[in-house]
Amino acid sequence: MIWLTWRQLRAQLLVVLVVVTAACAWLALTGPRLADLARRNDDVYDLLTSTDRLLYNGGIAVLAVAPALLGIFWGAPLVARELETGTQRLVWNQSVTRARWLAVKLGVTALATATAAGVLTAAVTWWADPIDGAQSGTRGSLPARITPISFAMRGVVPVGYAVFALLLGVLVGLVLRRSIAAMALTLAIYTLVQVAVPLWVRPHLAPPTTASVVISEETLDGVTSDGGDPFRITVHTADPRDWILSNQTVDAHGDAAGLPAWFADCLPPPQGAADGGTVHVNAGPGSLDQCLSRLTDEGYRQRVVYQPRTHFWRLQWTELGVYLAASGLLAGASFWWLRRRLS
Repeated sequence: MIWLTWRQLRAQLLVVLVVVTAACAWLALTGPRLADLARRNDDVYDLLTSTDRLLYNGGIAVLAVAPALLGIFWGAPLVARELETGTQRLVWNQSVTRARWLAVKLGVTALATATAAGVLTAAVTWWADPIDGAQSGTRGSLPARITPISFAMRGVVPVGYAVFALLLGVLVGLVLRRSIAAMALTLAIYTLVQVAVPLWVRPHLAPPTTASVVISEETLDGVTSDGGDPFRITVHTADPRDWILSNQTVDAHGDAAGLPAWFADCLPPPQGAADGGTVHVNAGPGSLDQCLSRLTDEGYRQRVVYQPRTHFWRLQWTELGVYLAASGLLAGASFWWLRRRLS
């Protein structure tokens, strides 16, 4: 059975091996220069080349789609193709039981999937580590690795995503018995899960921290308003690389409150304002100092709920456990469906 599974998957395995090897080789060639640049310069963001940024964004993109592709092109057709053509009966009518047939298929492909995803995410995490969250005072910043933009493409969680996508595809293929339909439904369900988890699950995997932050030019992220709505302030914590979950203005009594009426008249002219669009007022040296100082004097603060960047690995291992547990349930459901529902 192992030999047969290898024969069926060897072309896909070879393609994945070539892609992962090429990616790791390129990252290994460019990574040491980047690490040395970050070690020697605090303002590493301003020294990054366009190629560095392209590789950085490319690493995020690759690890965002790789688990889904493995689930679509490995998991969904793994069993559905055989059920569609009826070739599974050649095995079932011999000495191989249904459970063993499925167990070998799942074991070989899950091991290959976890290995490929693990090697790729380890390489990308190592390469990007010196510049994750790099800040610039004038040109922007790169996302911190604990924020949703980067979190799912770092550490160990991509392994869980890949295994989950694979087993999801297998179960959907068992139920539908049609490869193309299984691939489409697997993609839809996996995408829904990947959107839902960072919104409603991940923020609660570790207890968040709540802080009262003084509104000042040092902590200010921006002042925004869309048309007739009141102005809203957002700030960051002492470490800009923390993951901000909520940003709420409170008054001197600690109650949620809007900004006072005088604040709109106090602001300097906004930059790039457009009729009917969102107004962004960016903090510049001295431009908001009097307005923010008056807010502070009247007792206004920002209540910030956030996950500290030090929670990165705690969240990583916890989320990995959640996905592996879900993968186990999917595998169990696949064996149940195979025994009870397939003839």
